[in-house]
Amino acid sequence: MKSLIRSRRGRETLNGYLFAAPWLIGFVGLTLGPMLVSLALGFLHWDGISMDTIAWVGGGNYIRAFADPDLGLALWNTAYYSFISVPLGLGVALGLALLLNQPLRGIAIFRTIFYMPAVVGGVATIMMWIWVFNPDYGLLNSLLLEICRILAWCGWERALQWELPRWIFSDTWSKPSLILMSTWETGASMLIFLAALQNVPEALYEAADLDGAGRWRKFLHVTIPQISPALFFNLVMGVIGSFQVFSQAFLMTDGGPNKSTLFYVLYLYNKAFADFEIGYASALAWILFVIILFFSALVFRSGKLWVYYEGEDR
Repeated sequence: MKSLIRSRRGRETLNGYLFAAPWLIGFVGLTLGPMLVSLALGFLHWDGISMDTIAWVGGGNYIRAFADPDLGLALWNTAYYSFISVPLGLGVALGLALLLNQPLRGIAIFRTIFYMPAVVGGVATIMMWIWVFNPDYGLLNSLLLEICRILAWCGWERALQWELPRWIFSDTWSKPSLILMSTWETGASMLIFLAALQNVPEALYEAADLDGAGRWRKFLHVTIPQISPALFFNLVMGVIGSFQVFSQAFLMTDGGPNKSTLFYVLYLYNKAFADFEIGYASALAWILFVIILFFSALVFRSGKLWVYYEGEDR
């Protein structure tokens, strides 16, 4: 009997490993393996082509990184983008979720419309935004020009003298342009907020009404605490994603103008595949890993102060 049980458990264990094998193979071959290789490459100098060019530099790549002015600029650009785009994206996503949580006829159609940009992305979306940001015939400046004409017609003639932004073609407006563009893909965060809002017990709002709480009080003291786990998840994912911004700058500005959109991952890419400094690029990748780990840990640490889980004692 014991042998039968053992054999059955053995088969179940073997079947479990067989079912998990595709993921395990992919994780080892496509994630863990490349990470370990890049860790080793971070201590080498290599052009990525000839094995004869491999040379041991120890911590030279990391020492070089701390003295690299372009890396400092890339870090500043990335931090600027991250610290503005993440709160803005969370605010837009939460606002949309609140609007789409109303019991209206046809609301499912609007939910689909606002979620679609998160699915339909890639190069086509970036090309659309290049047209939107074009300072001469783009949609955004055309709209601003019409607003100026309306203001002038209303008697504010100075509006016609305003200089319209040049958006991604301007040092000043390039990063705000990409931050504005990032709100286009808040559909995934919006969907998570919407699911959290629909799970808020109605009895809590009824109790707040009996206590005389208004809409703002109910939002602060009922809605926010109840959806704080969703807010925490979107914040963590937003921080991780914002520090890895790449495709927008790579395809729209190539780091320009005047390196104003030279983000960290774009600089890493240029070092690896334009300058063929694989060792230095690997070291930069691990520095980015530490930076993201630090901010993620900071968010997790702060989460103990403001994230509420049902059934948790405070």
